[in-house]
Amino acid sequence: MRHEFFANRRNFLKTSALAGTALAGASGAIAQLASSSRPAKSDIAILRFLSALEQIEADLWLQYAELGGVRPESELKVPPKGNGPYTAALANLDTDMPQYINDNTDDEFTHHAFLNAYLESVGAKEVDLGKFATLNGSKADGSSGKKRLTNLMELTVDTSWWGRYRSSTKNPDLDPSFKFPQAVPDLVTNGPFTAIPRDNNDTKSKTQIQAIANTAAFHFGFIEQGGTSLYPTLALRANDPVVLRILLSIGPSETMHFQVWHDKAGNAVAPPFNVTFGKLSFPDLSPTAKPGEDLQTNLIMPEPCPFLDRKFPAVSIIRPVSTDPKIFGAVQAVKGFTDDGLFIGQSQAFFALINELAQEADQATRHCG
Repeated sequence: MRHEFFANRRNFLKTSALAGTALAGASGAIAQLASSSRPAKSDIAILRFLSALEQIEADLWLQYAELGGVRPESELKVPPKGNGPYTAALANLDTDMPQYINDNTDDEFTHHAFLNAYLESVGAKEVDLGKFATLNGSKADGSSGKKRLTNLMELTVDTSWWGRYRSSTKNPDLDPSFKFPQAVPDLVTNGPFTAIPRDNNDTKSKTQIQAIANTAAFHFGFIEQGGTSLYPTLALRANDPVVLRILLSIGPSETMHFQVWHDKAGNAVAPPFNVTFGKLSFPDLSPTAKPGEDLQTNLIMPEPCPFLDRKFPAVSIIRPVSTDPKIFGAVQAVKGFTDDGLFIGQSQAFFALINELAQEADQATRHCG
């Protein structure tokens, strides 16, 4: 799959051609850092699954960036391209939203490229889902019109991550059956909804395009909270010190993404941009509305909660990080994306491959001693 990067704050890998050259040179350097022996099959399985997941994230973020992200020309004071009404609606939530989207997009591309380069350097098979990029994307102004891996136009967004990180009494690792409150119930019960304009008709009403942008804001948080939990979860299964270093280095960048989107989603549930359009209503969760700590918009840092055992004092943590695959892990991450509607229209071959990669990652076991 040919990747095209938007220019970013580091001017890193500006084009696909440069990306290829840089990665070719990087392979030797990465190999020098690798352990003396090839990482175990289980470690390779973890990295291959994460490479696939990062390519999926790169695909969906590229769609957001095409329509609502900052273009390279904007740094030269030339008006950005993309979709004007959608970008404006996102900017209502924060004027820096387009730049954050662009940077998040860049990061996911680099994660996928790095993981593939490392896999190649240790003689393992890299992951390329490009042949599954068969889905139609947006037809609105700004879209490249390319075929996609992911579908952003039929989403059922689980917003329980909002309450999960605010709860001071419940932890999904210790309370797997507890139903955390939904910040925006309609996104779960009344959907599916689109998070990008499907065509220019979706941009004519300011209320409609704001509802679409608000949906995207909560979808951003949904996507990145998954990566935030997944890297430490899989790190607990890793054996090779370099593989562990990779997981513990990339993982925190996913957490940084989540923290940003956790904050920005709060503006979608506070006046004046908590709109109602059709079957989709964004409630008022601002502090003055007194929704309670589990839903309050300005509590964007993880509230201390029980961890490991309730005999210990509460502590602020990433959640969940359970090694029980019934609670979380690679398979559960794929299930979450599937339930989200992200893969609507994908082939059975795609599902077979991504689930196989997930199952192999979850089967990895850390050997102590």
